[in-house]
Amino acid sequence: MTNHSTPSSAIDGPLAWRRLAAAVAVATIGGVGMWTIPVALPVVQAEFGVDRGSATLPYTLTMLGLAAGGVLMGRLADSRGIRYPLALGVIGLAGGFVATAFAPNLLVFMILHGALIGALGSSAFFGPLVADMTYWFQRRRGIAVALCASGNYLAGAIWPPFLQYGVDTYGWRVTYLAIAAVCLVTIPPLLVFFRRPPPVQPTLDASGTVFATSRETLGLSPQTTITLLTIAGIACCVAMSMPQVHIVAYCGDLGIGTARGAEMLSLMLLGGVASRLISGMISDRLGGLAALMIGSSLQGLALLLYLPFTTLSGLYLVSAIFGLAQGGIVPSYAVIIRETMGRDATATRISLVLMATVAGMALGGWLSGLIFDLTGSYRLAFVHGAAWNLLNLVIALFLFTRFHSRRRQLGAAPA
Repeated sequence: MTNHSTPSSAIDGPLAWRRLAAAVAVATIGGVGMWTIPVALPVVQAEFGVDRGSATLPYTLTMLGLAAGGVLMGRLADSRGIRYPLALGVIGLAGGFVATAFAPNLLVFMILHGALIGALGSSAFFGPLVADMTYWFQRRRGIAVALCASGNYLAGAIWPPFLQYGVDTYGWRVTYLAIAAVCLVTIPPLLVFFRRPPPVQPTLDASGTVFATSRETLGLSPQTTITLLTIAGIACCVAMSMPQVHIVAYCGDLGIGTARGAEMLSLMLLGGVASRLISGMISDRLGGLAALMIGSSLQGLALLLYLPFTTLSGLYLVSAIFGLAQGGIVPSYAVIIRETMGRDATATRISLVLMATVAGMALGGWLSGLIFDLTGSYRLAFVHGAAWNLLNLVIALFLFTRFHSRRRQLGAAPA
């Protein structure tokens, strides 16, 4: 990281927007590690001769690796700067796809996905990047965080059709080698945009009021706040994972076809990008907690819509609705942390909570596969996801109510 300081005038300025554009590109390319298993799941299951729950375990280990690695990458970003975790991520991601392409069995496949593609690869391209954007934007922090966090959804919208084509035409092993090549060629040149350290800025909430810690804004210790947000992150993404992880396999089971399922996944995640942008605007106007409450409420309702719709047109419609409902939840956590907890250890705290959402995806993906194996259907898995979503909504409502109650006590103007 360069030693030259960055003036505070760079906040919300052209330099910040160029950095954001590079962050979105890096997150979109590097986010491929999260979306290979949902597409490759049927062929991996067939090649290794395992049941659906076992075939989902590589995705679970990838997400758990991403979660653990993300916290370490956040700490590295706090101590050394964002370029270090990004460079390490390129090496881990490309090396992981090359190594996994030669996996002889499911166990090796799982370990390589978790340790290299997840922990050392994709983990660098989510939490640390989102945290970096919170330093560079103040008035437009919500929309900047939403755009950066949309990178992994853009990855989910762009990559699956190409991955499906590669898997169907050349096989999953050759496709993995091609992914490694793309990452090595495209990501390193973008790292030049991350040379400068972030500018110094005060911590403001949505109304412009300066707060230092979560004890001031919420009346809770920072540890309690992070714990609640971590639980909320796990809960929302256990619910979120059911359609995102299993839609391809679900369409195959219904006789609709895995290719149509991959298209629904892309549609779902494109809707998620729009949702994240809308949520970012809500965060800038009403605050991150309001955005979280709205997103959580809509996700729970949308998840239940999968129960009555099983036709091709119905699933396309519900997938689009679900994407529009759930996309804004995850980036709202980053805004909440910066609004309530100050600047200290930002990358570590944001990475911890965002990686909890990844752990929720891992847990939810595995549990949905297990429920399918036990019941022979995904119907109970959708209900199971809705129950976890209710837990997220309860936490969001508690924090939202406490936040505005404390602000009234402190005499702050309403947002």
